[in-house]
Amino acid sequence: MDRRSFIRKTGIVGAGAAATTVLAAPAIAQENPKISWRLTSSFPKSLDTIYGGATDIADRVAAATDGNFAIQVFAAGEIVPGLQAVDAVASGTVEAAHTTSYYFWGKDPTYAIATAIPFGLNARMQNAWFNQGNGNTLINEFFATQGLYGLPAGNTGVQMGGWFRKEINTVDDLKGLKMRIAGLAGKVIEKVGVVPQQLAGGDIYPALEKGTIDAAEFVGPYDDLKLGFHKVAKYYYYPGWWEGGPVVHGFFNLEKYNALPKHYQAILQDACAFANTNMTAKYDAKNPAALKQLVGEGTILRPFSQEIMEACYQAALGIYAELSASNATFKKVYEDQLAFKKDAYLWAQIGEYTFDTFMMIQQRSGKL
Repeated sequence: MDRRSFIRKTGIVGAGAAATTVLAAPAIAQENPKISWRLTSSFPKSLDTIYGGATDIADRVAAATDGNFAIQVFAAGEIVPGLQAVDAVASGTVEAAHTTSYYFWGKDPTYAIATAIPFGLNARMQNAWFNQGNGNTLINEFFATQGLYGLPAGNTGVQMGGWFRKEINTVDDLKGLKMRIAGLAGKVIEKVGVVPQQLAGGDIYPALEKGTIDAAEFVGPYDDLKLGFHKVAKYYYYPGWWEGGPVVHGFFNLEKYNALPKHYQAILQDACAFANTNMTAKYDAKNPAALKQLVGEGTILRPFSQEIMEACYQAALGIYAELSASNATFKKVYEDQLAFKKDAYLWAQIGEYTFDTFMMIQQRSGKL
């Protein structure tokens, strides 16, 4: 091959390579368009565990798209109050929210099932129902009627039963108590005489301090310690029978979500899945030390009595029967979850319960 032929041929190849490079850049730009969303949380920044689920989503999405899909996170109250997060997404005020859907059960009780209902599923069962059962499909059929698309993006694990100014031993002790309690649980506990109050997390402490309410539940030891509830109510009850495994959702404006490139949707799904797992891990890691500190500072731990648990369980069953008779969507989703729960607890009592019980016995005997 002579020199001219070599240069000519390599020149052609070089030009081709250059052309490929020029063509590739706009193709990549088209595949990863610049998109900016705003996400409103229902939680204050001080609650790093539950608020952190929103930042987990934003950080993961940004990392996977080289910053081209940017989600700016706002704490409760910075754009809208925490209890208006879903409305802001549905109306298009913001594109996304990170919140618990049971805050909005007053609009439709089906919202409650997406987070947690009294005597419902624990955290592992929730994940199984949403991801391997019919949960995500059924819930999003409902969310679509509200202009929303939702993905599980956090779970606190089973919560505590809350803070009380006085000791609670019987159902009669509950009568007339004004209690901050979220979701459908308020309607259930109302059946046994409690006067439910729905307040955002940041409003609970001053209400307890002033005596506007007599009791309050929020999440569990780590968050409750941060909020200082033990300073204004000394009795701490368990378990939070109304929140066995409450799901925190990432909510997205349905039209905006559907308009995303498919790979952006997949990235958003993966980001929410990470936030979901990471939140539970954080609470499981941080709650033990927080509980020790609370007890060390004078908190008195008490279990709800069997009488109270049984009364509330029967009240819950009555509420579910009433709602199923009047709301076909609630009935459809509730009955599917109920069927899943029956099988889930059949396995749990053979597997998790027997193992955990044995290990707890070792702990109490000082062998762990």
